[in-house]
Amino acid sequence: MGSADRVIRAIVAAVIAALYFTGTISGTLGIVLLVLAAIFLLTSFISFCPLYAPFGLSTCKTKD
Repeated sequence: MGSADRVIRAIVAAVIAALYFTGTISGTLGIVLLVLAAIFLLTSFISFCPLYAPFGLSTCKTKD
C-alpha cells in the first residue's frame, strides 16, 4: 500500500469518527461506518489491504 493510500484512509477514518462522535451520523449506519473506519485505520497502520491481494492491485511505487 502506498503512502498516499495510507494517508487517505486515515483521513477518511478520522472524518467518519468525528461525524459519529458529534452525532451527525448515528444508529446502524453510524456503527457500520465506525467499523469501516476502524478497518481503514488498521489497514493504514499495517500497510496491507487484504482486498488488494486477490485482485492483484498495488498502490506502491514500482521500481523501474
